[in-house]
Amino acid sequence: MKSICLYFQIHQPFRLKPYRFFDIGRDHDYFDEYANRFIMQQVAEKSYLPANKVLLGLIKKYGQRFRVSFSISGSAMDQMEQYAPEVLESFKELAATGSVEFLAETLTHSLASLISPSEFVSQVQEHSKRIQKHFGQQPKAFRNTELIYSDHIGQMVYELGYTIMLTEGAKHILGWRSPNMMYCSGITPKLQLLVRNFQLSDDIAIRFSERRWSQWPLTADKFVGWLNALNPKEEVINLFMDYETFGEHQWEESGIFKFLKAFPKIVLEQTKMKFSTPSELADILQPVSLLHIPYPISWADEERDITTWQGNEMQQEAFRKLFSIEEKVKSTRDEDLIRQWRYLQSSDHFYFINTKWFSDSMVQRYFNPYNSPYDAFINFMNVLSDFIIQVDEAIENMPVIPAPKTKEKSTSRQRSRSQVVKNQAR
Repeated sequence: MKSICLYFQIHQPFRLKPYRFFDIGRDHDYFDEYANRFIMQQVAEKSYLPANKVLLGLIKKYGQRFRVSFSISGSAMDQMEQYAPEVLESFKELAATGSVEFLAETLTHSLASLISPSEFVSQVQEHSKRIQKHFGQQPKAFRNTELIYSDHIGQMVYELGYTIMLTEGAKHILGWRSPNMMYCSGITPKLQLLVRNFQLSDDIAIRFSERRWSQWPLTADKFVGWLNALNPKEEVINLFMDYETFGEHQWEESGIFKFLKAFPKIVLEQTKMKFSTPSELADILQPVSLLHIPYPISWADEERDITTWQGNEMQQEAFRKLFSIEEKVKSTRDEDLIRQWRYLQSSDHFYFINTKWFSDSMVQRYFNPYNSPYDAFINFMNVLSDFIIQVDEAIENMPVIPAPKTKEKSTSRQRSRSQVVKNQAR
């Protein structure tokens, strides 16, 4: 029986306020409280709450037959707690049904996997604690920021205890192979890989309300018909997308919520397909092939690489400078400074400095507060310059711990004993 893996990503960054050069050394408040509150509450009202209501209704109707998966970044959970606690409660209600799986990821939607294994591990472990705290689950499956994956990253994930990971079904990786099968890591075969069917996922996430699209309007019946027409030997259809697809990227007027409600209904009542979560698929499917991925891939733009966040010198400079202070930041043991540093790691800050043009950029630019990538770079570097001043001051003000005196006592005893030996020799 063919499975459908329906997975949604939820992330909201802590956006930076306009920060001028003359603010450096004077203003240590970096984040735009108004924008963060406004956007979270807006997305909650238009997307998260109504979509959760639809999913809860489907679970109540179909029980364990309907399964869905989420990954929610730690920064998104922090914003829910601060600005929209009713959203967090609605996700807890979904978790209590037993039909929803929550995946592990980095705490702040960080790109740490590309540069700092130690920070990557710390963030994943901290994120898992948050999932346990809020939803009572120990994550079993992993999804890296922006679906970024390479052999090296996969090995780190496996060493953290995960045996299944989500990534992109990039054409240059799969070649002739189908995304609708289970794969495994080329260097860590015990790590299974679910790869996104980007064609079918983007039909919903990007093209759904595009009237110039040859398949518009996309109805649930039509979409299920496409799934039924797939090769019967294929085992799983991975539909991975941003949760904001429902109500924010695709407005309610487009019929997107009707689609979300009708799609599972048609699958469960009119086909032999079923819904499964990543950890369930890890138990029932066997990998059909190894995937060797020496260089990182992602789910962004046509190239499916990491140039969206690392494609120009400004992005690379900001990225290097941010992580160059890792040891300093952590040596302060100041929870507030570490928290701020991790908020600055969100991939969004580097996306805003992106100079590329790609097919889904209209969706992303909707949330971009800057007039140009250069403006985003200057703003970020101004903030980072002041943050480094804070870190240096914190280190300077750390109490000096006196050196232990045990060695001195030991040395003086040794001298006394030596003197006794000399005297005896005389």
